[in-house]
Amino acid sequence: MISSTKYYSDYASVLHDFFPNRVQKISVNAGFTCPNRDGSKGVGGCTYCNNLSFSPEYCKPEKTVTEQVLNGIEFFRYKYTTQYYLVYFQSYTNTYADFEKLKAIYEEALSISGVVGMVIGTRPDCVSDELLDYLATIAKNKYVMVEYGVESVYDSTLAGINRGHSFSDSITAIQKTAKRTIHVGAHLILGLPHETREMLLAATDVLNTLPINALKLHQLQLIRGTSMAEQYKQHPDWFQFFELEDYIELLVDFLERLHPAIAIERFVSQSPKELLIMPQWGLKNFEFTDKLKKRLRERNTWQGKLVSSQLPLVGEE
Repeated sequence: MISSTKYYSDYASVLHDFFPNRVQKISVNAGFTCPNRDGSKGVGGCTYCNNLSFSPEYCKPEKTVTEQVLNGIEFFRYKYTTQYYLVYFQSYTNTYADFEKLKAIYEEALSISGVVGMVIGTRPDCVSDELLDYLATIAKNKYVMVEYGVESVYDSTLAGINRGHSFSDSITAIQKTAKRTIHVGAHLILGLPHETREMLLAATDVLNTLPINALKLHQLQLIRGTSMAEQYKQHPDWFQFFELEDYIELLVDFLERLHPAIAIERFVSQSPKELLIMPQWGLKNFEFTDKLKKRLRERNTWQGKLVSSQLPLVGEE
């Protein structure tokens, strides 16, 4: 159980239990597309998505996977003399290709010196049993996490943002992945159109029943070049963008209801200033986290304070 002095379970501490040295993620764009863009599920992508908003400068698809990883290692090397690396397949849907092509890409990344594992960002409707079985064999010797874009636990919201999958798809993918003792990450956006504060807090009841190892949270952001930006012009009443203090208060309430076995990897997202329309808080991630910890301390509360039931073990029915 999380104590009132630790406040929440953080993913960095979880990684520290696996590795003796610091671990740094290196983002890679392996040139994947998305079934929500190429027509197999839809076109245009999710309404909020502009991939440029989360791609690091060294992460360019015209470079090979090896070149991107080595550039990333060089980029981070000056900060820490001793560290390991996780290759983060981040852009678009990184399990959406022929199985043999996926194997070649993953194994290229894992063959690089200093790389101890990989994190694969994908959609819950784009993983096969064949791929999961393969990743399970890799996970015996390397750290492997599959990170699913859940985004919302409500089907009406998923339809509204043009996700192209249901929440039941997320449940199925998470359970099948965990059964193979592969680490499971989930991504959730707080503040999507038509979702109330009460709905966001109720989502914890669902998340607490799933074998999720790490959770990424971030505030809804309105990004230039997205269909959501155009949508906002026509229907501003659909949206409620959080003020900084309101979002912090929401997170405190959310954490109280979230099982402490689910480690938090991120609370906020930072999009490039030239792409971000709103909200503009002007804070770096560590500055936001400091403010959140301060509020948790003021309220004398912590992650899981209001949770009484236990999560199933990873892979358990």
